[in-house]
Formats: sequence, structure tokens, C-alpha cells
Amino acid sequence: MLDLIIKGGTVATAADTFRADVGVRDGTIVALGLDLGAAAEVIDASNKLVLPGGIDSHVHIAQPSGEGIVMADDFESATRSAAFGGNTAVMPFVLQERGTPLRTTLAAYHAKADGQSYVDVSFHLIVSEPNAQTLGQDLPALIEDGYTSFKVFMTYEGLALNDREMLEVMATARETGALVMVHAENNDAIRFLADRLERAGKTAPFFHGPSRPIPVEREATHRAISLAELVDVPVLIVHVSNREAMEEISRARRRGLKVYGETCPQYLVLTEKDMDGLNMEGAKYVCSPPPRDAAHQQACWEGLQQGVFDVFSSDHCPFRYDDPAGKLNPKGRTSFRWVPNGIPGVETRLPILFSEGVGKRRITLQQFVALSATNHARMYGLTTKGSIAIGMDADIAIWDPEREVTIRQSGLHHGSDYTPYEGISVKGWPVTTIVRGRPVVRDGELVGAKAHGRHVARARSAYATPRGG
Repeated sequence: MLDLIIKGGTVATAADTFRADVGVRDGTIVALGLDLGAAAEVIDASNKLVLPGGIDSHVHIAQPSGEGIVMADDFESATRSAAFGGNTAVMPFVLQERGTPLRTTLAAYHAKADGQSYVDVSFHLIVSEPNAQTLGQDLPALIEDGYTSFKVFMTYEGLALNDREMLEVMATARETGALVMVHAENNDAIRFLADRLERAGKTAPFFHGPSRPIPVEREATHRAISLAELVDVPVLIVHVSNREAMEEISRARRRGLKVYGETCPQYLVLTEKDMDGLNMEGAKYVCSPPPRDAAHQQACWEGLQQGVFDVFSSDHCPFRYDDPAGKLNPKGRTSFRWVPNGIPGVETRLPILFSEGVGKRRITLQQFVALSATNHARMYGLTTKGSIAIGMDADIAIWDPEREVTIRQSGLHHGSDYTPYEGISVKGWPVTTIVRGRPVVRDGELVGAKAHGRHVARARSAYATPRGG
């Protein structure tokens, strides 16, 4: 007997769409077809889409965020919100704190997540202190243990690496088979522009955008690609916001370089004008890179359609708005440069992409599956996730493609006190989320245990293989 049959739905993968029932045993998909026999539990998916559970490969949870600043989500609230958004796995970042060995930080982060996650998690590393111990000992050992991707920053005080440090980290990635993710913005240019804006009295949240204009992102993208070319290591440019940075990725690919791209919902449906709200309302939309204009929104859609972007992530980085430890902290009230960077979005990522993408025929259902799940699994070495096939984890989201929802903070499940997507109407919503064969959300109700989610070690990714082998 099967443990679970998902019956009567339309299954979609990154390659195909077909009518089939899905049979599950011991958390694994073991049968696809009709008349699968008996099961301990049957879920009726008639008139629904049966899709691979979403994988959000770029989220920040319970991460140190500066003196006096507290992130709005712990693992319980973030993974609950993820499950309601049709996600079965999230990939948060372990931020190496200055003066602390990477292994020590990782152990503390596991303690935050263990027993507190509704969906599976798999950690990226953030390298902020590329010293001999980090590069020679900790990082190679952790990559061997299944932490096979890490992120480097080209901006933010205390995080930004200089070019020599970037090269050293990239060389370690090449030697160990890890995938390098890059936040590409020029830190010196941002500081220069922010200082000038402040001297001119331009300190409102809106001026976060002018402090980080497109040339800041374009230049850093070009430089990151150039450094990766020197070392011959693949690189993923995360949260790309505009056409010029996209063109840097496309040009590199035409030259045969292994450069990948990621974009996010804020660059599809928000604009710089959202940061121009009355009083401090614009702080709700402060993230980096900032939202651009309608023309660059269109460019990002083209990037999804044409394959410039391999993955679509939320960059979920939640802070409370009306909170002295969040967006309205005392220093944040004085200048845009002290407003915590980041917005919540793990729950709304997929409904926005489905409605604006599939619903408006900008992308196909197969592209949606690839961008929401399959490509993430392939990019990051999650070998048993991201597709509906025999032998894969039974990570499944059942979608009602006709359900119409107006996004409201009152209907979401994250720890923040607002959503930047307030009032956006979408058509298509995940109604049931199943993680390794167990329903976590069923018919819009939380039914799973927060201890069900577990950390997943990852294989090295083929995407990280250098051109030179």
C-alpha cells in the first residue's frame, strides 16, 4: 500500500504537462500513472495543478543585521510563510561574523533552525573574512560536508571584499568545486554618492535609489565576471535589477564564460517610485539593488523569457516597519543609509510569478516550474528535489490556477508587519504544500509540524564546473 496518492490533477514539470496520479511511499515518489491502487491517504487534486514544490534559493532568516537591528523572521515563521507560498525548501545564508570561525557561526545557525522548520532548509555560506583559516581549512571542509555554495559581497561595510580577496575566494571555489554567488554593487561608488546626497540634505528613503544607480550595479557585475574569468570559475550574479547588468551576463556567455543570473519579484512589480512614500513609508521598499523603472521591469521579464536568468528567488530579507529594531530605527529615521536593506517576499514570490508570468502568457507553465524549482535544484546540487519523477522527494505543491487573491498583510504568515506587495491582485495560488510526502499546508490550513523540515546536505553542482575542467 502507498502512503499517499495525489489523485486527479494535472502534473507539470520543467519539460512536460500530463494527467497522472502521484504515488508516494516513505517520502519518495514511487509511482506516476492512473489506478495506482490503495493508499493510507488520498488527496483530491481535481481541477488543480500538481507542481514540484518551490525552492527559494535566496532567503535571509534570523541573520545578524547590525547593532540594534533584528530580523523579523526566525525559522519557525519564515518556513511557515514559505510553506503557505508553495515552497518545500528554502536556502538561507550563514553569515560569517568578523573574528568568528565559519564553523562556529554555522553551528550557531544550525541551532536556530533545528526543530523549528516546517520545510526543508539547505544553507549557503557567506564569506566575509577570507583569512588563511577560512580559505585553507574551514571552507574546503564545509564544502566537502555538503555546503557547496557560498556568497560574497561587493558592498556593505564589514562584508565587502576587495578584488584581491574576491580572487582568493574564487580560487578556493575552483579548487573545491563550490558555486560562487555574488552581490554585485560597487561599495566605494555607493559611499561617494550617499555622502553627496546627505550633504545636500537628501536623506529620505527615496534617495536610497539614487545612491545605488544602475552604473553601480553594472560596473560591479562586469568586474565580478572579469575576476571570475581570471580564475576560470563559474559565477552566479544574484538579484539582478536592470538591463545593463543583464547585458554584462549575456556578453560573457557569448564569449563562452559560465555566468548565471538571478532576479526577484521586486524587479518585476515594484519601481523606484514606491520608495517615495509620505513620511517614512518609502522605507518599506528599501532593498539592494533598489527597484528600477518600468523599462527595466520589462527587461527583467525578457531575461526570464530568454534564459538570461536561470533562477527566480525572493531575496526574502524581512524587517518590521513600525519598530525601533526595524525600518524605523532611530538612525534610520535620520537617513536612508541607515534603513535596514531588505523586504519580505518568500510567501508571495511564486503567486506573483505565476499570475504575472503564466497567467499573462509572458512565460509558459514549464518555464515557471524551471524558474521556481527545477533550476534551483540543479544549480545547487539538490539531487532529489525540484521535479516530479519516480525516485525524487515527494515535495509537491498543489495549485488552484483559478483562485484570485489580493495580497494583504493580514493574509500572510511571515514575521514582518507589512508586505511591499500590498494590494496586488493575483490569479493562481498554492492551496496544499507537501514536504517529503507529508502535508504541511492542506487546503489553506497549517497541518504540519515545525520539526518536520530538516537540513539537506548538497552535492557539488555541475554548474560549478570550470570551463577548463
